[in-house]
Amino acid sequence: MIELRNISFRYAEQQILGGVDLLVEDGEFVLVSGRTGSGKSTLLGIVNGLVPRFSGGDLSGDVLIDGVSVLRQPPRERAHLIGYVGQDPAAGFVTDTVEEELAYGMEQLGLTSTTMRRRVEETLDLLGIADLRARDLRTLSGGQQQRVAIGSVLTMHPRLLVLDEPTSALDPTAAEDVLATLRRLVEDLGLSVLLAEHRLERVIPFADQICLLDGRGGVRVGTPTDVLASSPVVPPIVELGRLIGWDPLPLTVRDARRVARAVHLAPLPARPAASGGTALSAAGLSVVHGRTVALREVDVHLAEGRVTALIGRNGSGKSSLLWALQGGRRRYAGRVDVGGIDPASLDAAERRATVGLVPQSASDLLYLETVAEECAAAGEGCRDILSRLAPGIDDESHPRDLSEGQRLALVLAIVLAARPRILLLDEPTRGLDYPAKAELSRVLRDLAADGHPVFVATHDVEFVAQVADDVVVLAEGEVVSSGPVRDVIAESPSYAPQVTKIFGAPWLRVDEVEVLA
Repeated sequence: MIELRNISFRYAEQQILGGVDLLVEDGEFVLVSGRTGSGKSTLLGIVNGLVPRFSGGDLSGDVLIDGVSVLRQPPRERAHLIGYVGQDPAAGFVTDTVEEELAYGMEQLGLTSTTMRRRVEETLDLLGIADLRARDLRTLSGGQQQRVAIGSVLTMHPRLLVLDEPTSALDPTAAEDVLATLRRLVEDLGLSVLLAEHRLERVIPFADQICLLDGRGGVRVGTPTDVLASSPVVPPIVELGRLIGWDPLPLTVRDARRVARAVHLAPLPARPAASGGTALSAAGLSVVHGRTVALREVDVHLAEGRVTALIGRNGSGKSSLLWALQGGRRRYAGRVDVGGIDPASLDAAERRATVGLVPQSASDLLYLETVAEECAAAGEGCRDILSRLAPGIDDESHPRDLSEGQRLALVLAIVLAARPRILLLDEPTRGLDYPAKAELSRVLRDLAADGHPVFVATHDVEFVAQVADDVVVLAEGEVVSSGPVRDVIAESPSYAPQVTKIFGAPWLRVDEVEVLA
């Protein structure tokens, strides 16, 4: 269906892609993988025509659809064949409500009103967002916006769907539903999917091929089993298979559980009980957005020396809770106490020093011309933290020229270098690969141990297993569960990490697994 022939791309002095050949057939699901900043988004941009037209850079090679070159065609000439959803779905919205956004693309293609109405209804049901049809796009959670963005492309019935981290803001159940829907479209309608993703544990069971970018311009294309055998970025299930020596490597939890029956594990050592006082206490927090109650009388306590994870389905109120704790947005009711002070009573500078927050739209915090200037403005330690999270970033790069994951790493470095009394993070692993997430986990645990409690809202259950001591679960704006991480997520079929699904509680991570002879 679509073919890349000898594609090379250079931006300034940096070679991003070199001699790439890739063929995506009709009805094929292809996963694009690689380290943060390896060129995944660039590759997708070349397919849909946005690169180099809107990015600059030098492109050579050819892009063909059904054997016809489209390399010189602008993106609008490919829109009826190639649907694209980027890493920031809100950046692509052009209307005000969900229903209008789903219909907009079809209007540009000149479809009849009857066809548009039918497709809108089908897509609302397909993605489980019928209850959002009249909602203002600006009031949706990040995960809800992501589903709407995918729906706005699906209504145009493209032959190829190009998706850049489409599940990064979705809770595990919603991500599974979206991927299952895509797979159904691939199998039933012959839709082709080209998808870049860092959370491979979600996508691998659906992929026919993997295109692995090595970060030096080269690629390797093959079946998931072949590519993952030597890939530097693999999900926990593959890491576990390598550790134990399983051959072939299992790619699904079901396959891993079958071979795990013969494995005997050493018991985990007893963990010390939690100690230390309360660093932050919140009581009766309520937040209202228009007529929508986002939080309803929520109580939260963050302990000294601990990392607490905040999880829950999309739209459950996680971001609203973080902003209510930080004090930067208005609460309907409730009080927050940090050492006898409510952050809402402080000016902006004092509030940032007391309760630091990395929001979902992290790049909003970047305003200088180079990475070096951002690091210098943040102060001592920023550049070192950035090098740990995303090595290889040029000091002279403009922050807006970085990949989504690299920009997030830069913002994390800026906020972490300030060492606020309390640190709040909203989806801090979007765009980060597994080594970067492991490094971020170590940074956060060191920060907590040094007297700076961390509260992190995330849908990334594998990251929760790595970093968290405690977990708070939100649903419909209320706390429905809280406690030690092993008690809360190990009992949940939705939020249990892969190692727990394979071996059961109390194991959460691969590094805890020790096989008895």
